[in-house]
Amino acid sequence: MVAAGAALADEVGLPHLTMGLLAERVGVRTPSLYKHVGGQEDLHRRIAALALGEAADAVGDAVRGRAGRDALAAAARAFRGFVLEHPGRYAATIGMEPSGPDDPLALAGRRLLDAFTAVLRGYGIGEADVDHALRMLRSLCHGFATLQTANGFQWSTDIDESFEWLITFADRGLRAM
Repeated sequence: MVAAGAALADEVGLPHLTMGLLAERVGVRTPSLYKHVGGQEDLHRRIAALALGEAADAVGDAVRGRAGRDALAAAARAFRGFVLEHPGRYAATIGMEPSGPDDPLALAGRRLLDAFTAVLRGYGIGEADVDHALRMLRSLCHGFATLQTANGFQWSTDIDESFEWLITFADRGLRAM
């Protein structure tokens, strides 16, 4: 049910995902959905956990065996690719707070942070600066990908070229630390 909801969110956008639309998609009556999810909020929470887990897998696979700029570029490209391919499910992750440390949302989020933390190891970022560096990477990657998803880059410069410029900028900044 959650996978179908996530796919539908990618198609129609998270704000347009309703229990009725999901029921129609999976061929059941809306009340039948409540056997699987507790409602709209629960569905969004489960989609967010799924999305974070999938993003963690994509980034983790991309950085395995890489270090430095190579790892940074692989992580950034994998993250951007995930957001562009799955805009609805990724949107579910924004602002969704885990209910505790064992919440699937927290566990999946930790896996994604661990993948980006592995990238930072190649730069020798001190422990005191890891959280700052993670926030910087998230801001760069999330910001770029969500702006691109929303068609926020409407001028003539090639978007991929701009993204590579962003990777170079982040790499230089991390190396300067």
